[in-house]
Amino acid sequence: MSGYDIGQTLLMTDAERWSGVLIGSIYHALKKMEQEGHIKIASIEQTGHRQKAIYEITDQGRAYLKSLVSETITGSNVAYPSSLYAALSFYQQLPREECIQALENHKNTLKQEFEAMKHGLEAKNKAMNNNVPPMVHLMMDHMLNVISQQQSFVQKAIDLLDSEN
Repeated sequence: MSGYDIGQTLLMTDAERWSGVLIGSIYHALKKMEQEGHIKIASIEQTGHRQKAIYEITDQGRAYLKSLVSETITGSNVAYPSSLYAALSFYQQLPREECIQALENHKNTLKQEFEAMKHGLEAKNKAMNNNVPPMVHLMMDHMLNVISQQQSFVQKAIDLLDSEN
């Protein structure tokens, strides 16, 4: 693929949201991977007045990818909403109504995130002719469940504040 094609694929699948890959860093990453021998230019294509490099993974790149996947699957990556926890630890510093309003805003942000994730899955499903791999479905379902859990937590915090007099 070319850098542009990679970027478009990442945009289409909303990868910045769920993978931590910044689309704006694609060309920098391609240059670095090429310098490290993980990819190489397979061909140069002419498109109008522009040229684009088509990259392919090298044997060294495949071995590196394999080690990264293994290392990442093996390691733990539990993410907590630590800034939310920190803020709630000091919630008494705000007037009760202001704290509730801030949590309502947080709840709305989570709702938008949930909808964006659902939209991303629908777009991926459409782009792949309803043939999204089961592992991708599992991951997307998990992400939606994580957001739902956080929505529930925020609602419980609001309910707790509402019950305080």
